[in-house]
Amino acid sequence: MGIRIQKRIGGNKGLGLNVSGSGLSSSYRSTYGSVSSRGFSIRSGIPGLTFRSGWGVGKNKGSGAAIILVMIAAGFILYSAVVIIYNIILLLIWITTELYHLGLRVYYKHKAKQVLKQGIV
Repeated sequence: MGIRIQKRIGGNKGLGLNVSGSGLSSSYRSTYGSVSSRGFSIRSGIPGLTFRSGWGVGKNKGSGAAIILVMIAAGFILYSAVVIIYNIILLLIWITTELYHLGLRVYYKHKAKQVLKQGIV
């Protein structure tokens, strides 16, 4: 949190490149301020002078974004695991059904042979 001086290059439909002493960053600017990967800034009315705050708190700036990223990754992994388990269950049901039908075919083929043997004798 603090006051700083920066230069903005571009500005096509609110998108631009911010150049400052700490480096480069892209941002989207509206009439009230801008939002970038480093945080947000609010316009002060003086050109080049803004109030800026990062996304994180204290020493671990950006930890909020990391937590959100980990939560999204965990959700994706959980969703993938559920889909995989569902498909494994469907595969096991299909295998069981096919084995049951194979058993029926073998049984009825065996019964048909016995009936033919008894009819001939």
